[in-house]
Amino acid sequence: MKLLIAYDGSDSSEAALDDLSRAGLPAVGDALVLTVAEVWLPPPGPSDRSIESEYIEAIVARHRKKGERLLNEAEMMAKHAASRVRTALPGWTVNHQPTYGSAGWEILTAADEFCPSLIVVGSHGHSAIGRLILGSISQKVLTEAVCSVRIARGRVEVDPASARILIGFDGSAGANAAVEMVGKRHWPEATEVRVISATDSVVPTAIGRFIPSVAEWAGDVSKAEHKWIEQLAEQAAVILRDSGLSVTAEVLEGNPNEVLVREAEHWHADCIFVGANAVGSRVERFLLGSTSAAVAARAHCSVEVVRRTNV
Repeated sequence: MKLLIAYDGSDSSEAALDDLSRAGLPAVGDALVLTVAEVWLPPPGPSDRSIESEYIEAIVARHRKKGERLLNEAEMMAKHAASRVRTALPGWTVNHQPTYGSAGWEILTAADEFCPSLIVVGSHGHSAIGRLILGSISQKVLTEAVCSVRIARGRVEVDPASARILIGFDGSAGANAAVEMVGKRHWPEATEVRVISATDSVVPTAIGRFIPSVAEWAGDVSKAEHKWIEQLAEQAAVILRDSGLSVTAEVLEGNPNEVLVREAEHWHADCIFVGANAVGSRVERFLLGSTSAAVAARAHCSVEVVRRTNV
């Protein structure tokens, strides 16, 4: 397994490092810690001794000096983070890479070169506004990456000896990929998994409620949908039980965006796994499932959005 970890020294990125020990990662793998200094380093140019060019050169020199200082800071942060990753993942080969530019683009560029199976980012950087607004860098990576992305958040541990994993399941290819991913991970013996499906019942319009045939049709559709997803969720639970996990499958009424976040918070889940439900070209990846995006932005715990890759 190959892991790309974006680190910027913020509390959120520190939480992402803490989260590694509870992500079910294998005993061995390759990890790259990337730290981006968000500066522009002007290239050196030919010297012109005119007064105007001397003034411009002085400005450029100041910017270059500041950029180099920030790049050196990025180097130190990357080393610090790499050291922490080696402690959390002692069997892994861990390297670090400082760079500069636009953080979102640099993370995606590094991912294209490194080809990780998972990118780990904090929910916010230093410019966080609030928990309910996913950081712009995290949002960009989540939307445009070709591999799975883990939006990592720390949480107060209720039982540090076990892990609690919640899987949002809707029967789609993305949901099946999330189930498959959880089954492949290496979890502690006492790990609990909940496969949760949320359904919004078909509700007839105000006029339709007074027409018996319409009301009956709506009730039949809701029952059929509930039974169908219940069967698929139980099949997913069986697959996970075959991996040695303790699993329950539930179908709950309500909007999936709200149900998954609410259940994860009440259950003190470590992570929510959801399928991306949009893969392929960069244009297609902008169609990240609304549930995936909403849960990633609003959850109190870590959220892993799963994409199938050949990595």
